Amino acid sequence: MSDKVNNLMDVTMEKIKNMVDVNTVVGEPITTPDGTTVIPISRVSYGFASGGSDLPSKAQPSPGLFAGGSGAGITVVPIAFLSISHGNVRVLQIEPYVGSVDRALEKIPDVVDKIAALIQKKKDDEAEQEDVPAEESKE
Repeated sequence: MSDKVNNLMDVTMEKIKNMVDVNTVVGEPITTPDGTTVIPISRVSYGFASGGSDLPSKAQPSPGLFAGGSGAGITVVPIAFLSISHGNVRVLQIEPYVGSVDRALEKIPDVVDKIAALIQKKKDDEAEQEDVPAEESKE
């Protein structure tokens, strides 16, 4: 019986793999006449279930009859576009942020830029203080 259920699950997974590939999540790039490239990004969710059982039968009492089934569901939701124009990459989000984790991840580049600017400012201030002679710094 387990071979029959495994075969059923293998066929279901193979069909899902055929429907959902990397091009479903990160779509094919589209180039506009002005040279801008747009790449669609989607969220893909899927689930499946399979099951089976040997049923007793008067005609075949030892192995019984196999009954099984499987089902799957897939949802593809576009969530953003990557826009590449003149060397600049922008993320154009379609749907609003779902949770605080999404908001935090979106803010990471801004936070890194601000931290880098603060570190650079501190280094510049230290370099200026080293360049000023001791007599001038007392005044």
